[in-house]
Amino acid sequence: MNKLHIKTGDTVVVLSGDDKGVKGEVIAVSPEEKKVLVKGVNMIHKHVKPRKQGETGGIIDAEGALYASKVALYCAKCDKGVRVKMEMDGDKKVRVCAKCGAKL
Repeated sequence: MNKLHIKTGDTVVVLSGDDKGVKGEVIAVSPEEKKVLVKGVNMIHKHVKPRKQGETGGIIDAEGALYASKVALYCAKCDKGVRVKMEMDGDKKVRVCAKCGAKL
């Protein structure tokens, strides 16, 4: 079973690579590959062929996958990428900033 600390819809900060320090929203998560797609980060040029009659082909910009270990969850209170710990809120688990204790 593969689990990640990142979920779809989270705001994350890129920790390494060409887009280091960039904030973005997670579009998709692939736990099997341990990769995430972040909006506006790791942009690639994709060559698309027309598949149907009348459809146009060309080069489009698309987000490339990043390893989940290269991103950290963004804490608005700390204003940076932070580690996450789990706490119980009644009968359900909640992700909490490990530094300041804010719910994420």
